[in-house]
Amino acid sequence: MQSKDVPGKPFTVVIDPGHGGQDPGAVYRNIREKDIVLKLGLKLADYIRENMPDVQIVFTRDKDVFIPLHQRAAIANNSHADLFISLHANYCGTPSITGTETFVLGLHRSEENLEVAKKENSVILLEEDYSTRYEGFDPNSSESYIMFEMVQDEYLDQSISMAAFIQDQFKNRAARKDRGVKQAGFLVLRRTSMPSVLIEAGFLSNPGEAQYLNSDEGQSYLASAIYRAFKDYKISVDTRSDYKLVTQQTAQSRTEQISAPVEKGTNTSPAANRKITFSVQLAVISTRIEPTPSNFNGLTPVFVREQNGMFKYFYGRESSYEEILKRKNEAAKHFRDAFITAFELDNQIPLKKALRKSDQ
Repeated sequence: MQSKDVPGKPFTVVIDPGHGGQDPGAVYRNIREKDIVLKLGLKLADYIRENMPDVQIVFTRDKDVFIPLHQRAAIANNSHADLFISLHANYCGTPSITGTETFVLGLHRSEENLEVAKKENSVILLEEDYSTRYEGFDPNSSESYIMFEMVQDEYLDQSISMAAFIQDQFKNRAARKDRGVKQAGFLVLRRTSMPSVLIEAGFLSNPGEAQYLNSDEGQSYLASAIYRAFKDYKISVDTRSDYKLVTQQTAQSRTEQISAPVEKGTNTSPAANRKITFSVQLAVISTRIEPTPSNFNGLTPVFVREQNGMFKYFYGRESSYEEILKRKNEAAKHFRDAFITAFELDNQIPLKKALRKSDQ
C-alpha cells in the first residue's frame, strides 16, 4: 500500500492521542481522557499492523507526555502523512448525553460544536508564548473563531469521507449512539496538510459511557471500529487513485509544457472526450453568498458549488494551466490560502490527476 503522492512511499497514517502529561483532558472521578485515548491509539495501531502491515504508523505520542498542538501538526506534516487521526473523549454539563461524533475542520454551525472546539483548543494555554505562536488566537473567545469562516481546506472532501466511515463503524460495529459528522475550528486540524479528523469517542460526563471508555472491551471495540473505517477509507482512496501520480517535482517541471487539452470532437481517442479545466478554489464556508466581484475583492468570474451542506467558491475556469497560475497569483493577494484545483467535465478531480490527463 503505497502513497500515491511519492512513488515507493508507504501510505502513512498519524495517530494523535490527545492531551497527555500535565494536561489530563476531561476527567471523571479517576478516569482521565489522556489515558483512554492513548490506550485507544495503541490498540488501533495494533489492528493496523496486524492486518495492514504495509501501512506506516506515526504517533504524535505513544506515552504519557505533553505535546503542543503545533508540534502534533508538525509531526504529521514532516512525515508527509496521508491521513491524520486525532483521538479524544468528550465532556459536557448534561450527564445523560452519550454518543460518538467525528469532526472535520470548518466553522461551527452550533454553539455545542463551538464549545467542543474551545475545550480541545484550550490546551494551547499550557504552551509558552501561545499568543504569538497562534497569532493572537484566544481559545476561549468566540470572536477568535471568525478566522474559520473563510477557512480553506484542500482535503475537506477526503476528511468528510473518513469521518463518515468512522461514524458508520461506531454505529453499526460498536453499537454506539451516532452523533454524526460535524465541523468546528480545531487548531490541530487547521495546521495539518492532509485529510484529518478529530474523534470524540464518547462522553466521560456520562457514568455509563465513562466506564465503557475505560474498559479494555470498550477500547477494543472502538479501536476495531476506527481500524475498519480506516480500511474502508484506504480502499476508497486506492479505488479512486488507479493512476500513477508523478512526483511534485516532475509535475512542476511539466507545467510550462502543458497546453489546452483537445476539445471534444476533434479527436477520436478516449482522452479527447475528457474536458479538463482548472480553477482557483478561494474558500469553503457554511453559508451561501452571491459570487459577485464586490463580495470577492473584485475577482471575477467567481462561481459557487454546494457539497455536503458547504459552499465552495471558485475563481476562473481555464483550459490552460499557465493561465490559471496567473489567476492563482492574483487571487492569493486577497485569499492567502487559495489553491488550484481541477475539473473533468463538471466533476472536481485531484489536480495531479488533471495534469496527467491533460498531457495525454
